[in-house]
Amino acid sequence: MLVAVVPDAENAGRLRRLSDTGVPEGPVVETADLAAAVAGLEASRPRWLWPSTAEVYPALLARGVRVERCLDLFHVESLLLAHQGRHREPRGLGAAVARLRGLPVPVDHGPRKRDTQPTLFEPEREPLPGDADPLEAVVAVHAEQQRTVAGLGHADRLRLLFAAESASALAAAEMTHHGLPWREDVHEGLLLEMLGPKPVNGARPAKLADLVDRITAAFGGRPVNPDNPSGIVRAFGREGIDVPSARAWVLRDVDHPAVAPLLEYKELARLWVAHGWTWLDQWVSGGRFRPDYVVGGVVSGRWATRGGAALQIPRTLRRAVRADPGWRLVAADAAQLEPRVLAALSGDHRLAEVAGDDDLYTTLAADAFDGDRGRAKIAMLSAMYGGTSGEAGPLLAVLRRRFPEAAGYVEAAAAAGEQGRMVRSRLGRTSPPPSDAWRELTGNADEGEDAARQSRRAARDWGRFTRNFVVQASAADWTAALLGALRRRLHQSAPGAHLVFFQHDEVLVHCPAELADAVCDEVTAAGAEASRLVFPDTPVRFPLKAVPVDSYADAK
Repeated sequence: MLVAVVPDAENAGRLRRLSDTGVPEGPVVETADLAAAVAGLEASRPRWLWPSTAEVYPALLARGVRVERCLDLFHVESLLLAHQGRHREPRGLGAAVARLRGLPVPVDHGPRKRDTQPTLFEPEREPLPGDADPLEAVVAVHAEQQRTVAGLGHADRLRLLFAAESASALAAAEMTHHGLPWREDVHEGLLLEMLGPKPVNGARPAKLADLVDRITAAFGGRPVNPDNPSGIVRAFGREGIDVPSARAWVLRDVDHPAVAPLLEYKELARLWVAHGWTWLDQWVSGGRFRPDYVVGGVVSGRWATRGGAALQIPRTLRRAVRADPGWRLVAADAAQLEPRVLAALSGDHRLAEVAGDDDLYTTLAADAFDGDRGRAKIAMLSAMYGGTSGEAGPLLAVLRRRFPEAAGYVEAAAAAGEQGRMVRSRLGRTSPPPSDAWRELTGNADEGEDAARQSRRAARDWGRFTRNFVVQASAADWTAALLGALRRRLHQSAPGAHLVFFQHDEVLVHCPAELADAVCDEVTAAGAEASRLVFPDTPVRFPLKAVPVDSYADAK
């Protein structure tokens, strides 16, 4: 059973029952308490149909209402537009209605940031095109989406992707609602230890100020601003040292007394700016870090965030992520997910055998690289990312000979990109087409040697993108299925446990200590379920190692 739902002002809203195919089966129901109405129907396990989880679900969670399933029209529209090579078009409900009616398509406004939302349920800020009724619009857009997907190849895979992406959106809203446990006192202690006391506004912390003095002294007493890359390049030039940039990897090869304090300054300044006292005041309250996740925010399907750098928590600060008293964190990551995805995508049975349940790079090294794990990793990353410089070329040649199906799969994707064609993930995520400027550049190959060189470079660059897209986007398919399976399993077998963090191939669950072992079992089972759903016929194993810890820093 489907139930279409749209919120109105305050706590009110409207609902309508639909058949599994989206045909209305009952009257429109108006309610002054939408959360109560949703909670009352949830026992019948409907699939909720709404414009956007990010706009509707947080208000339900705030009223204590959890839902099991939904179909998020925003994410479905995004995936369908991408499938048609229309990545840059608006995908909100208003845009979908306008396309359906042949009207001018309005821009997307996106969900309101949670710190500016004045009410639990607020009306849309912009009217729908042609003054369409929001509930009727939801029903009509869903019907059009179903007609569209029915005419596409691999419709079953796409429908699985719609369900998995919608489940991911539910998980994202729940992670923001529950929050990642964060000890402010531990964070402040780390800042004091690494940077010194909290500075007054506009001043550098004491440790950074001391490093500035050391940098200045190393350059003979002439002031140098370490926050100004061009100034650093000029300072080295005055010392007779030509550096192309002030990037850390460039400076590490320079023999000069300013290098060590400069590198230390860069690292500590990054901590101060990205996760210093201002970040702590803005993003952590009540012992919880609550980022705004953007599901599918990256074109490959990976997540992003609206500020807060939730997907880039420095290893040092992971000590601040600690379970509440009487609780534990269960940490799990899928070991070498992308190489395993490549083995499953390509059907390379030799690579599947090498993958096994152990460290893939170690077994790959034993099989093809004389036990050298580092060289094996370089070869695999070169295959997936298109690296050819240094020793990558010869190592990649070894990989091609040993695993021709795997190498051939990504090379075919690269060739498609070089020709300007789109490629797809396992479930149907689609790479964007190259820009008109790219097509013009690659079409000018016969206009001289320089034009030919630029054309080849542009083609190779886009080929590297599509080479990696098929792997990274298929990994996003798998993790979306994982999140959907895990949140359902936790609700059924470990009530009280909450998903609180996710990035790429890693999850954290916060749970009562007595449930930690059960949560570990459910994480493992969810990984196996995701593998069966996304790669049902592959022998490739996707081991998901779950361990209970007191602090995120103890997970690895």
